[in-house]
Amino acid sequence: MKYYFAPLEGITGFIYRNTYEKYFGGITKYFSPFITTNQNFTIQNREKRDVLPENNKGLYLVPQIMSNDAEQFRDMVQKLQSLGYQEVNLNLGCPSKTVVTKKKGAGFLADPEELNRFLDEIFWGCQDMEISIKTRIGVENAEKFERLLQIYNKYPLKELIIHPRLQIDYYKNHPNMEVFQYALEKSNAQICYNGDLFTVEDIENFKKNYPAVENIMLGRGILKTPTLMKEMEGEPRDLKKWYEFLSELCEAYEKELSGDTNVLYKMKEHWYYLFQSLPKDEKAVKAMRKVKHLDEYHMLVKSILCE
Repeated sequence: MKYYFAPLEGITGFIYRNTYEKYFGGITKYFSPFITTNQNFTIQNREKRDVLPENNKGLYLVPQIMSNDAEQFRDMVQKLQSLGYQEVNLNLGCPSKTVVTKKKGAGFLADPEELNRFLDEIFWGCQDMEISIKTRIGVENAEKFERLLQIYNKYPLKELIIHPRLQIDYYKNHPNMEVFQYALEKSNAQICYNGDLFTVEDIENFKKNYPAVENIMLGRGILKTPTLMKEMEGEPRDLKKWYEFLSELCEAYEKELSGDTNVLYKMKEHWYYLFQSLPKDEKAVKAMRKVKHLDEYHMLVKSILCE
């Protein structure tokens, strides 16, 4: 079984990826938060910095592209090729309303025929780049998924990563495993599963129920439990490892960002997930929300994880 690390905008950038890899590893492929194409055919400095090879040494990184314009997509592929990349991922899964209203991400799934034309152009124009797709199963219902899969099957996908939820589900409700099973049976491309695998038990049950699946993408599961890959190997949960990892992560953000406020904003994003797999402690949650200075933050983290 191979494990991929899902992209989460604003969270799993190169600082997080490098720190995570140093402490835990176990990941075959990391996927970058999406790079959005634009009519000016430019790449933002922040996005470019995130995928620069010198910022991702020792990692197998797949840049993810958000686009509904074939010409812009091809141009972005050329930029990424110039950095040495040989594989990219097309985002057809982001459920964010601001993305969907622009008919990007999961919003592009509402128009299968337009998506088909887009895919025809990018596969024709990017024959020397491997392209995988990360997709949801529809926007408001799964009735179009059969047609979507027929379209995906027309093209030489490197891989089809399926998060079997609708766009309107966001991250609520349960993944539609009937639709996933259909994809597993009918897809021409290799299938990777993504969605609601948060614990060792979740992963083991999935592997037992879907033995044909060779690749799993994890996102929120790792954010909630950084030691998840180590626990998969049979190691007991070690909160001191969490503490060491988070301390180095915070230190890296301090070098990158200006001022306590910006660093704390990043760390509190991580703690939103971490608290979900720790014993319930409303006092600690409230204290984390209120903390305003890094020295207070470090004392609080030590009390939560080490004392």
